[in-house]
Amino acid sequence: MSLPATMTAIAVRDGAGPADALHAVIADRPEPGPGQLLVRVRAAGVNRPDILQREGRYPPPSGAPSTLGLEIAGEVVRGAGRWKEGDRVCALLGGGGYAEYAVVDARHALPIPGDLDFVHAAAIPETAFTVYANVFEHGALKPAETLLVHGATSGIGVMAIRMAKAAGARVIATARGADKAAAAREVGADVAVDTTNEDFGAIAKAHGGIDVALDMVGAPYFAKTLDALNTGGRIVYIASQGGDMLEVPVWALMRKRAVLTGSTLRPRDADEKARLAGEVERVVWPWIESGRVRVVVDRTFPLAEAAQAHAWLESGRHTGKIVLVT
Repeated sequence: MSLPATMTAIAVRDGAGPADALHAVIADRPEPGPGQLLVRVRAAGVNRPDILQREGRYPPPSGAPSTLGLEIAGEVVRGAGRWKEGDRVCALLGGGGYAEYAVVDARHALPIPGDLDFVHAAAIPETAFTVYANVFEHGALKPAETLLVHGATSGIGVMAIRMAKAAGARVIATARGADKAAAAREVGADVAVDTTNEDFGAIAKAHGGIDVALDMVGAPYFAKTLDALNTGGRIVYIASQGGDMLEVPVWALMRKRAVLTGSTLRPRDADEKARLAGEVERVVWPWIESGRVRVVVDRTFPLAEAAQAHAWLESGRHTGKIVLVT
């Protein structure tokens, strides 16, 4: 197949800045190396780490493209491993997704599940990998346990609710505002709390406490989350949007035999991401294919309107994922 030498991609003016620093440029098309695919990108997910990178606060890992974008869906145009030209895939990336073509480690690509279109497929990898690693591996969530999800209407929050329910767990969700709490119930939360006028800790305790908490807020919610934690419970951090310094009452932690943990996905090495991809395909893909986990896309933007997509994500008014379409 004859391919163009150049492509449209999104760059950050002056290297860092606000949402309107994003603009379309003509760039060289990447060339895959050994064990890598070249994918014609049809859709790319937008995530908060992209905002941090745009602001200059989250540089890409060594060897990753400087272009934003951690997840894509599209067609393979140069195959490797189990993939051949024409295969429809979605994939986790270290960077480079905001472009018409992207290079992918063949082990980090997965078949698009069921009959999903590219837009919905592009909304899966970052969220599914993050939730599986943090809720089911680090958090060790089990059927019949209760998961507390902070930031429930974010892309990760919605996926956490859906995956926890598919696994047979109960979900208590928090969100800011009555409309957001209602949206959390609509996507599957058993209990949804509007933190602007309700005490999520008291409500969680009234519903039997929590066994696992997935927290992207951080310091402001820690005390109440720990207080609502059942014996042997686990709090898993994936971000700290509200503050990253915790004051930990050690005796309370000891009495509850509680575990505090957390992780990031992007800096993990290629072998670990490949292992995680295999687990996600084994466990999560059947849930998606059977309809037990439904992917929620809030809205789409053309690739050239990446600035508007970032502004919408930063507004916090979305429920589910925001996706760029090439």
